[in-house]
Amino acid sequence: MSIIETERLILRPWREEDAAELYRWACDPEVGPAAGWAPHESVEDSLNVLRTILIKPDTWAVTQKGSDAPVGSVGIFPSPCSLAEKQPEIGYWLARPLWGKGYIPEAVRALIGLCFDRGAEAVWCAHAELNRRSRRVIEKCGFVYRCTENWTSALGDVRKTRYYSIRREDWQPAAGTGLARPQLDSAEVESGRPMVVPANGSEQQP
Repeated sequence: MSIIETERLILRPWREEDAAELYRWACDPEVGPAAGWAPHESVEDSLNVLRTILIKPDTWAVTQKGSDAPVGSVGIFPSPCSLAEKQPEIGYWLARPLWGKGYIPEAVRALIGLCFDRGAEAVWCAHAELNRRSRRVIEKCGFVYRCTENWTSALGDVRKTRYYSIRREDWQPAAGTGLARPQLDSAEVESGRPMVVPANGSEQQP
């Protein structure tokens, strides 16, 4: 799986040695529950999540240029939305100290470009109705609302979830937006790798 470079970020595969940094951010009660997963309870808990969920194709650690330490996660998986017909959906989460800096829109736009490079006709994203921060990310990236459906989170509660998509013909490349297109090798574009199973739409489980 290739490393993806944007203007300010490096998206790279997760590694087991990321457990301590993952725990540092995923233990925050403001991060996980809003996305539908429980805060991590220990470094060992984070290591288990790395082994069973994050170290898989199409899931990247978000790092800032100049630092290899992960501060969030982004991934691509088949959308569970009934209208999406298993088209790709993008999920994400970010460490709370970095909220509001535009990092996740930058990463999401890179993955939108990757999905279209792979041949997708539409890309999906979603948020629980009460997750206004995630809604702002989705709107900034140009997604259009399509429907609302129920989704059962990893915490066991049923949440009304708003699904959005952007079609290939409506996609605006990153030129002029301050966001760089991902730097990919041809094998990554053509690989057709299996997609990671979501914890919830755009609020991906860490």
